[in-house]
Amino acid sequence: MGVQRHFKTIVKNLCTCGKFREEAKEHSGGLGTMAPLGVRLHIQDRHVMMDNGIVQVTLSNPDGIVTGVRYNGMDNLLEVLNQESNRGIKATDFKVIMETEEQVEVSFSRPWDPSLQGKLVPLNIDKRFILLRGCSGFYSYAIYEHLGSMEWPAFSLGETRIAFKLRKDKFHYMAMADNKRRFMPLPDDRNSTRCQVLAYPEAVLLVNPVEPELIGEVMMDNGIVQVTLSNPDGIVTGVRYNGMDNLLEVLNQESNRGIKATDFKVIMETEEQVEVSFSRPWDPSLQGKLVPLNIDKRFILLRGCSGFYSYAIYEHLGSMEWPAFSLGETRIAFKLRKDNGHYAGDDLVPKFGQGEPWKKVFGPVFIYVNSVMDGEDPFTLWDDAKNQMLVEVQSWPYSFPASEDFPFSDQRGNVSGRLLVRDGYVSDDYILGNGAYVGLAPPGEVGSWQRECKDYQFWTKADDAGYFSINDVRAGNYNLYAWVPGFVGDYRNEVAITVTPGSDIDMGEIIYEPPRDGPTLWEIGIPDRSAAEFYVPDPNPKFINKLFIDHPERYRQYGLWERYAEIYPSEDLVYTVGESDYRKDWFFAQVTRYKGDNTFVGTTWQVRFKLDNVESGSYKLRVALASAALAELQVRVNDPNTPRPLFTSGLIGRDNSIARHGIHGLYWLYNVDIPSARLVQGDNTIFLGQPRSVSPFQGLMYDYIRLESPSTANLC
Repeated sequence: MGVQRHFKTIVKNLCTCGKFREEAKEHSGGLGTMAPLGVRLHIQDRHVMMDNGIVQVTLSNPDGIVTGVRYNGMDNLLEVLNQESNRGIKATDFKVIMETEEQVEVSFSRPWDPSLQGKLVPLNIDKRFILLRGCSGFYSYAIYEHLGSMEWPAFSLGETRIAFKLRKDKFHYMAMADNKRRFMPLPDDRNSTRCQVLAYPEAVLLVNPVEPELIGEVMMDNGIVQVTLSNPDGIVTGVRYNGMDNLLEVLNQESNRGIKATDFKVIMETEEQVEVSFSRPWDPSLQGKLVPLNIDKRFILLRGCSGFYSYAIYEHLGSMEWPAFSLGETRIAFKLRKDNGHYAGDDLVPKFGQGEPWKKVFGPVFIYVNSVMDGEDPFTLWDDAKNQMLVEVQSWPYSFPASEDFPFSDQRGNVSGRLLVRDGYVSDDYILGNGAYVGLAPPGEVGSWQRECKDYQFWTKADDAGYFSINDVRAGNYNLYAWVPGFVGDYRNEVAITVTPGSDIDMGEIIYEPPRDGPTLWEIGIPDRSAAEFYVPDPNPKFINKLFIDHPERYRQYGLWERYAEIYPSEDLVYTVGESDYRKDWFFAQVTRYKGDNTFVGTTWQVRFKLDNVESGSYKLRVALASAALAELQVRVNDPNTPRPLFTSGLIGRDNSIARHGIHGLYWLYNVDIPSARLVQGDNTIFLGQPRSVSPFQGLMYDYIRLESPSTANLC
């Protein structure tokens, strides 16, 4: 298959949009030396168009929906069959913020007031779009505001994003990184005749794709809504919408979800409508066991509909064999997930109280378009996009957004310093904070930055000597946080930092002392908040994604959770200190084991080690988790059958990293005291149990495990 045929024969444009001002005025918007055209704004009753001669952006008026992006002769880069009603938040007011030959900025806003309670999220929303002279793309940002009035109710913001559906007849190739780029399956490949649904609705095996060379690969995508029902019970077990794997509470047992049917039937199946029936007939043999009704539960899904319909038909026959009864109540109800975050769950959902004042600017983000001339290497598009990204990074914060809520560089401050690590069991000298991640986030507890998602954070990476500089920080109050690859735990500076416009704060040398009680007896893994160093198996040959063969991110393959039971068919993982190699012998995720009949069991891993002698006092087991998905960590020592574990984390995590082919999520660190009386001279075993087992995706990813002695105990 030739790559060239997938790219439009159009002229390549290079520009430095983020540097705007004088630089943009001198820049050519195409071939030759002709100065770029000025920006023009065309306002019509139903649409607004911004045009700079390179790209034209059309937005609905007053909705503020991007309906068209015209570039280099292509009338619209967006999918024209995508209904405008399926394109995001609709505004009610349109306003021109700036209109010059150098820049056009427009606003589409939607104010909120108490009369809208229960109908719209309680936010004032202002969507902005910017087009600059000579720029091959456009910018967009949004301002969200929740007023400090008791008339404004509490709410949570599950997710917000900017996304565009591109034309499927023009965009077949995707590039995300130098080593992650390929031809992609098409939306049509999700048709039932072209794919086989796998463990969850958006993961499918391509059996008859449009491009035959993609046969046998796994595709992950989603339509509008997918409804899963148990067969023949007719219990709604899953409602997937907009990337969220299930809107329903996954811990709610199916036995607690209503009337169970006994017969399944397809009533209608067309491209416009699917209707299915789950019925339960009654007969006299069921008297005293079930209510005397024939019950028929129906479910309907329509093309293009962001929801589904359900109705029921109840019938009591006119026969003396059918006893009298009373119908106390009947209803349709669903238990929704108590978290509503996209993938990371409730931990990363910002929650706002009644009357809590809040305002935040999201963006601006740059939507860049480029092209090549016929005969040129199309892969230069990716190199050009990366160069443009560097331009945008160097230009941040931008100097052109017109909103007073977006401060320019001279209205911000800088914070710098040097991070050193002190661990007397590793070195007598200070250790350079090489590659440390250092950031400013709202004041909070140690590690609170990880779950803070309401306000702004600013992060950087320290150099080899531990020096760091965090530039262009919004004015406000912060704590300084850090974590250092190679060491467990989190750093937080005790002194609150107040950044003011134009300030330049030097923190000097700051010292992080990671958790440590005694010398290391043994350790498993690398403390880097990832499970990537552990053993990732080859995928099932039926579910191979060719992109990730011999790839550093081999964990991206589909269905790796199923490989655990194949590798350990009867006994769980056993790791022997001094003999095992975590790169080969420690499975990357502690998952459940499939028993059959759609049931699973928890797993218990063993770490076996020897002690020459047992010191008095407490040993310390440090367990750092890279991810947790509706899981529980239980620790037992030398007796796996004790009814109560020495330690339990309780139910933790909704990262979904296992199902989503990730290798880390939120970080958890547990420090477990092991009394010396629990250990013996010679052979010892620590049992790491994960008992939660409703689904195949529950489990843990370990980052690093270390056992410390109370003083100087030696390992054989």
